[in-house]
Amino acid sequence: MTRAIVVDHAVKQFTLRHTWSIKEYVVWNLTGRGGELKESFLALDDVSLTVRQGESVGLLGRNGSGKSTLLKLISGVLRPDRGQVGVRGRVAGLIEVGAGFHPDLTGRENIYLNGSILGMTERDIDARLDEIIAFSEIEGRFIDSEVKFYSSGMFLRLAFSVAAHSHPDVFLIDEILAVGDEPFQRKCLERIAELRTAGQTLVIVTHDLNLVSRVADRGIVLASGRTVFDGHIDGAVARLRGEG
Repeated sequence: MTRAIVVDHAVKQFTLRHTWSIKEYVVWNLTGRGGELKESFLALDDVSLTVRQGESVGLLGRNGSGKSTLLKLISGVLRPDRGQVGVRGRVAGLIEVGAGFHPDLTGRENIYLNGSILGMTERDIDARLDEIIAFSEIEGRFIDSEVKFYSSGMFLRLAFSVAAHSHPDVFLIDEILAVGDEPFQRKCLERIAELRTAGQTLVIVTHDLNLVSRVADRGIVLASGRTVFDGHIDGAVARLRGEG
């Protein structure tokens, strides 16, 4: 089967800059550590994995485990400091609510903006515009209002609708379903099921272990930036719950 995602010994490090009080700054300088006003954080430490076309994978782990960083490497938002990350085909990512939207543009205008970022042509968007708006449930005067007045839930509905109708080869989702109300979550899950049936590759980051058990076949558990489990989703959930 064709490989959709390849992560090869990926390393990602961030520099954390601290804000110190005057007292702390003086103490650190007197002890000879004046230059240590920042420290490095290793978010991903030599991570390797392969996701094959059509797989549905849940990235799991406690807060700070590196799963969102890994998703951003796969999406191309970040680049690894060492190692390589390759993705085959077009990627649609729901990494942050409102990402790829301009606050001063209307919902309708942002559909065209976000759609083009996801690789859709103007003709593609024209053909799917009514379906995107209907799925988002943002109609009437709201679709032609500036999105800076949208709630986080409205952002979510529009962002998910655009991404889900862009026909991506790889669909990335990061905890974003937690923002929507229950009826819209059900609608999103139905759409995800349709994408799975169509053979699209899904990678989902979530803390909702019941949800991920429904939408993923495989689970990858990260801890302190390293892969500690890679196998069937039931085993991954058990590992995270401390049951296996």
